[in-house]
Amino acid sequence: MSELYVGIDVSKERLDVAFSDGRECQFGNDPSGHSQLRELLSPQPPQLIVMEATGGLERSAAAALAAAGLALRIVNARQVRDFAKASGRLAKTDRLDAQVLVKFGQAMKLESRELPSEQQQGLQALVARRQQLIEMLVMEKNRLGSAHKGVKPGLKKNIDWLEQQIKRSDQDLGSALRECGVWRETVELLESVPGIGRVTSLTLLASLPELGTLNRREISALAGVAPFNCDTGGWSGKRCIYGGRAIVRGALYMSALAGIRHNVVLKVFYQRLRAAGKPAKVALVACMRKLLTIINSMIRHRQCWSPKLMEIA
Repeated sequence: MSELYVGIDVSKERLDVAFSDGRECQFGNDPSGHSQLRELLSPQPPQLIVMEATGGLERSAAAALAAAGLALRIVNARQVRDFAKASGRLAKTDRLDAQVLVKFGQAMKLESRELPSEQQQGLQALVARRQQLIEMLVMEKNRLGSAHKGVKPGLKKNIDWLEQQIKRSDQDLGSALRECGVWRETVELLESVPGIGRVTSLTLLASLPELGTLNRREISALAGVAPFNCDTGGWSGKRCIYGGRAIVRGALYMSALAGIRHNVVLKVFYQRLRAAGKPAKVALVACMRKLLTIINSMIRHRQCWSPKLMEIA
């Protein structure tokens, strides 16, 4: 059983389960189904259970399995689908997806990862909700400019409501921060960096918990600010950033934008790149990557901002 892999395809109503030994079964995606699945797997734990991230539908099942001490890995759905296509599996059903998850786990030799704590998940939800509210506010304000006078009162009412909700969201984030001393310490470290404020620090804390545990190349790739080669034969293409966590990249972008104005170290670095002929966007992304490298080192060594940290990035 030590070599047994299990793939679980998650939908709103059910869990489709495939085993590397050929067995298949289904359970409801509810507390009763989670309990039955846990009872099936616990006596002889598999080497790894592989699940896709499905917008939160997988959380309760993953929590139930992790609570039983089972090795679990939640993977990126796009990577699994690309693996399926590369393997010649073009058909897509819940049952086939569960089988692909098994093959993916075996081929990639995946290892289990610890799930975020309940507090971590709560903070992630608060940060994500605030981002949703801001996006809705921007859309409503854009509509207001060209709206007919008959619908403007309704738009203004929505805008007022969204602004109130954003203020309440900020209060909720502050409450979550006060309840956890470890978070407060980390946030204080992050906010010691010129250009990083409360919202950015909480976004990084919630959406990039790997800070301080990875090297600079790994953390840059995870955040989506690492340049990747695009070369073939005698042709050498431009290096581009790709993938990563969009919400983290957005937070780093805003911090770097503020940093090249108010952070002397980043400002000098940005001006040097521009003087060397780098386009403004390329120079700004380089500042994002430099800032992330510095933050990663600060969290690892538990030290506040210092211009000397620029030397390690």
